[in-house]
Amino acid sequence: MAGAASAGHSGPILQLEGVRHVFYARGERVVALEDFSLAVRQGEFVSIVGPSGCGKTTLLNLIVGLQTATGGAVEYGGRTWPAGRINTSIGYVTQDDNLLPWRTVQKNAEFGMEVRKVPERERSAIADRLIREVGLEGFERHFRHELSGGMRQRVNIIRTLAYAPDVILMDEPFGPLDAQTRLQLQGQLLQLWQSRPGTTILFITHDLAEAIALADRVVVMTKRPGRIKATFDVPLPRPRDIYQLQTAPEFHAVYERVWRVLEDEVRERPS
Repeated sequence: MAGAASAGHSGPILQLEGVRHVFYARGERVVALEDFSLAVRQGEFVSIVGPSGCGKTTLLNLIVGLQTATGGAVEYGGRTWPAGRINTSIGYVTQDDNLLPWRTVQKNAEFGMEVRKVPERERSAIADRLIREVGLEGFERHFRHELSGGMRQRVNIIRTLAYAPDVILMDEPFGPLDAQTRLQLQGQLLQLWQSRPGTTILFITHDLAEAIALADRVVVMTKRPGRIKATFDVPLPRPRDIYQLQTAPEFHAVYERVWRVLEDEVRERPS
């Protein structure tokens, strides 16, 4: 069901070259991104951190085609993606779950497959398996208003995974959740991703610990206009136990290295 843009292509599945984005707000010109270049390999998990307002969400919108870059190029599967065209081979999970309130958990999980004309029996089987994987058995017939925030976000994630996109963009998907629920969902996301070799994730978060725990690489962005300040490999073995990881010395060593670079961008300095 996934898009085939990357088939036979040995380079990065996703590449941004000198991307720039300018918009106008209340008559003022705002440069959101400047000279942003990043290559993401197929099957890689990359986290992006940076201060509020540095253009992280804008970046995801440019990648998926919801907005058009002012300059530079967005390449997908080795080809420059056409301006103004939505890339349906890319899944997009936002902080808001955006579940359809008139559909049950089961039918929300099937929605992307239904749009892609997947046969009913096949999409039902895929949704059933994913619902079990995230521990929502027994809630298949529940509606959005009957679910907790964490449960809604589980459905949001499996709805995207169900149609097997090549790349998944995630914009602070666990942001509004409490600490315990965040850990549970981080663990489940890792398990889901690790069981699907080749799936690429670009993950936006304000939580540095979350970024490191999940990713193969962490990209640090500057204040607006957003640029890449530094990129760090995360040399932690997989599969990872999200709970044990929090106390591992190797985890804290990576955290300290990244924080030293990120701190100047997020800390408010006295004027």
